[in-house]
Amino acid sequence: MFVIKIGGSQGVCFESIAEDAARLFREGQRLVLVHGGSAQTNQVATQLGHPPEFVTSVSGFSSRRTDRKTLEIFTMVCAGHINKRLVELLQKQKANAVGLSGLDGRIWEGARKDAIKVIHQGRRMILRDDFTGKVEKVNAALIRSLLDAGYLPVLSPPAVSYEGDPINIDGDRAAAATAVALQAEALIILSNVPGLMEKFPDESTLITRIPAKDVEKFMAFAEDRMKKKVMGAAEAVAGGVRQVVFADGRIPAPIAAAIGGKGTVIS
Repeated sequence: MFVIKIGGSQGVCFESIAEDAARLFREGQRLVLVHGGSAQTNQVATQLGHPPEFVTSVSGFSSRRTDRKTLEIFTMVCAGHINKRLVELLQKQKANAVGLSGLDGRIWEGARKDAIKVIHQGRRMILRDDFTGKVEKVNAALIRSLLDAGYLPVLSPPAVSYEGDPINIDGDRAAAATAVALQAEALIILSNVPGLMEKFPDESTLITRIPAKDVEKFMAFAEDRMKKKVMGAAEAVAGGVRQVVFADGRIPAPIAAAIGGKGTVIS
């Protein structure tokens, strides 16, 4: 069992990922795909006159400010356009994919953070009426039922709060929670870089191996979105996932390359 997280940044090749995933699926490998959609959400939100706003938490992590309008745009792009595009690509490759959001069947569930503490211009502030949260429960039974019936699940944000509100969640940490719940052999995180680098963006400084017990120490090398990926990796290995790979989603056969050890391997 592999959980594959497909990044939403520019440059990630959905066609190559879908072709590779479909080949593995046809060979009998059990897979779950999880994806985001940050870059396209930013584009569409700007086109609709509601440009993205990013905030920095008191712990130093950047995230999308998610009011109701932003949530609706995010859902439209992720659970609509991107999810169905991936399903289409997989179906063309003879992989019987089923696309669902974390809302469906409460696949991903967690508490809604209706107020968040952020740093703005050097000052601490509280933002209210926010629709963000963290995946705390995974409906593994539903995902396994799809796998057992011969389907390839393709999962997208948003998740659902315990009260039934849709919530924007981090896709990397959702993928980690999914890998833990399914007792996956590995979590593969594909993005538009070859892995974690000592000196971003110098790809020659790629860190190829990290002992699982030391993963949090490598947060010092993570820039911007990579911080959430390292956090997700730490949560996955702490939950029993034996291997996490940060790998390049721009190359041909990216999943096979990651399984073969290309990228940053945490084990």
